[in-house]
Amino acid sequence: MKKLIPVLAYSRSAPELSAFAGRLLSSALLIPALVVLLLSTVTSFAQDQPTIQKDSVQVTAFTLSSYKKDFKVFSWVPKLNLRVNGPIASGSQIYAEFNAPGGITWKFDCKTEETGAGHWWQVEDCGGRDALGEDKGTTYTGPINFTIKMRNELMGGDTTLFAGKFKVAKVHSNETGPDYVNHFVYYVDQDSNLPIGYVFYNRDDVRGMNYPMFGFAFWARGEYNAPYEPHLFHNGKEVGKLMYEGEEVGKASCGTTEIEDNPTHITSPQGQFIWTRWGCSFPNVRAWNKTGEKIDSMFGPLHLMSENAGDYEIKILYKGHLVRSIKFAVDAEGKIVDNGIGAANKLGNGRVIVPVQVLGDSDGTWDKNAWKTDAFYGNPLTGFTAPP
Repeated sequence: MKKLIPVLAYSRSAPELSAFAGRLLSSALLIPALVVLLLSTVTSFAQDQPTIQKDSVQVTAFTLSSYKKDFKVFSWVPKLNLRVNGPIASGSQIYAEFNAPGGITWKFDCKTEETGAGHWWQVEDCGGRDALGEDKGTTYTGPINFTIKMRNELMGGDTTLFAGKFKVAKVHSNETGPDYVNHFVYYVDQDSNLPIGYVFYNRDDVRGMNYPMFGFAFWARGEYNAPYEPHLFHNGKEVGKLMYEGEEVGKASCGTTEIEDNPTHITSPQGQFIWTRWGCSFPNVRAWNKTGEKIDSMFGPLHLMSENAGDYEIKILYKGHLVRSIKFAVDAEGKIVDNGIGAANKLGNGRVIVPVQVLGDSDGTWDKNAWKTDAFYGNPLTGFTAPP
């Protein structure tokens, strides 16, 4: 191993070296099936009735290339993604209803499977053109009410899991000419998400929650064309940095797209109507070590939250400019201090909600007050205040 590392270090780029070091820190790979199992249990809870993870709900206005068979006019239909915490009983069926002024309605089923308590079921791309067809499109813009329900004709019962509302807007496509005057691209405004972030611990691939990795998630608006660079500070000093032969290893990154709301057609102006929730990780930062064994990295000691209680701040750079600041605290056991917002608002997973300070102009013009009324589709957070 001592001979192998220098060879790889010289033959690989800095990003590749960081990724390689991150794998070394985990020490082993999991069987793919086990990865799926871990992912489906890490953020759900054992409970008696199914619930929706509220931060997983994503409503999209799917733009259609015609309206009542007129291809000179675009229209739209709703599309839905969400995650449901089990148990989901045999015979259950998730479905959604959308209602707009003027008698506009959509009702459609979503693929549903029996799911045990402590696990979750992911609903992907429910509704949209494939389920509803081109003839169900509308050109309406404005407020829409919707509900997500679950019925069970085997056992009886019909329960509302989530009720919300959203606003549909439109912008012209990038097409020009007389035949494209009414080619509008429709979208759901997601500005309410920008000041809302999440901090949490992720299972280690081998040691599980005995040695979890620190992670967080935040929203950004606009087209992504450079990496976000997260940095972690403890009591004002940057932590979680390890170096090997002058290069950083196990480098923190924001490389996971948890949710992306992207219009189905190119717009003019381009790229302004995309909202993305980025998942970020710090491989060199762990909550605690409850494995009963001493774990040393060949690149130096990892930062343990349990040995470094106090105030933390995440600072995110984008194209060399500071664009986000997220503050939180850790107690003497290494636990993230919970402000209770997630539980009070029945978020449905184990993440801690934190305010996000949006800095700079990389997100373009956005509604800084939308979180007060529009967050979580008309279910704004009790006890939450966005930073100035």
